[in-house]
Amino acid sequence: MNEKFIMSLMDKFDSTEITEFDFNDGNSRLVMRKGFFSGPQNDAVNKAAEGNVDTASSGGSGKTVHLGIPAGTSPDKTGGAEKIKSPIVATYYAAVNPDAPAFVSSGSKVKTGQTLCILEAMKMMNHLEAEFDCEIVDILAANGDLVEYDQPLFTVKRL
Repeated sequence: MNEKFIMSLMDKFDSTEITEFDFNDGNSRLVMRKGFFSGPQNDAVNKAAEGNVDTASSGGSGKTVHLGIPAGTSPDKTGGAEKIKSPIVATYYAAVNPDAPAFVSSGSKVKTGQTLCILEAMKMMNHLEAEFDCEIVDILAANGDLVEYDQPLFTVKRL
């Protein structure tokens, strides 16, 4: 799935009354869930990150999207490590809000499906999830950085 295709799906999803969409073609997975918040500092993001969005009491606008698609990895020449890359152009957030602990840090052992970071694009909070069990060797982006498509975000070793 390329970025244009994903953005098109997100636009179509936004124009419907559907609150959750899960697509899996065997190679890629895309999960979209609607929630309401205006940015990572809002308490509703905490609820969305836990998969528990209360749409009745939330007054912002926007939605949470879990990108279960392959972020893209490339081999690194140092000891079998790989780079996890950004699947979109976005703002990188290490945590759900400035006061919360980061999703991962150097040395963290991560399970498949665990959130690595949030990538905000077009007021959509995209949870980048691990595609395989791994250990975080290095974090290559800083909180609030604008990241490019295919930019390395993490150096990891498969477990």
